[in-house]
Amino acid sequence: MPARLRAAAVSDVGEFRAVNQDAAFAASWGAGVADGVGGGPAGDLASAALLHRLAAGSPETRDAEHLASRIRWANWDIGAHTRRDPALAGMATTLTGLWFGGSGELLLAHTGDSRAYLLRDGLLSRQTRDDSLVQALVDQGLLSAEEAAVHPRRNVITASLSGDDEDTVSVARVDAVHGDRWLLCSDGVSDYVPHDELERLLVLAPTPERAADWVVRVALDAGTRDNATAVVCDIVPAPERVSPEAPVFVGAAAARFLEGLDSA
Repeated sequence: MPARLRAAAVSDVGEFRAVNQDAAFAASWGAGVADGVGGGPAGDLASAALLHRLAAGSPETRDAEHLASRIRWANWDIGAHTRRDPALAGMATTLTGLWFGGSGELLLAHTGDSRAYLLRDGLLSRQTRDDSLVQALVDQGLLSAEEAAVHPRRNVITASLSGDDEDTVSVARVDAVHGDRWLLCSDGVSDYVPHDELERLLVLAPTPERAADWVVRVALDAGTRDNATAVVCDIVPAPERVSPEAPVFVGAAAARFLEGLDSA
């Protein structure tokens, strides 16, 4: 049976940041979170520009190669901003997103340290590998996962989208199983909410809207010092005939570029 996403997104600037550099969108055909790279200029512009370019125009995504091409085009748009204004040089963003392909397959795109988790049959599993300094140290056996979680350089990432032709992003095909629940989140959530607590929240929440709200609230209550963003997507049956819905944007993407967005 054909599937679609029932998706909801929530983002909060948090108590310790003046600007929300997280951006997210949710729609029946796709969803994503992008986190502007801290320490660089205009992270909010980078994350919002990327997601709006990806969500603009037709929502159709044929396959993994087509999605990778769309991401490269959106990344070029970040570079265009930098070429117009050299003061923006160095701005960059992470990306973690889900899209349905033309044959009904689900595609997972990822670069940076935003994360995707899958809740299936009550068990939560992490579906992305952080592109980060501490993850590399864990892979080399130099740090434990527990040490990495509190390492002072845990937010140093090794891959992002900055408008450079050399930027990389992975696109993987994953199963679209009815009843699955996906969480896409920024590190303002994953650095502060333990895996077991994320699992508990996602199991208990009756809807994606409630789940996304709970996850962000718990991150804030845990004292996150970053922006906190959660996108929760349920895999549900798709009606035979449905018009593509316009995406809902939150965070930086709700504050920038909404004018002129064509979702038809």
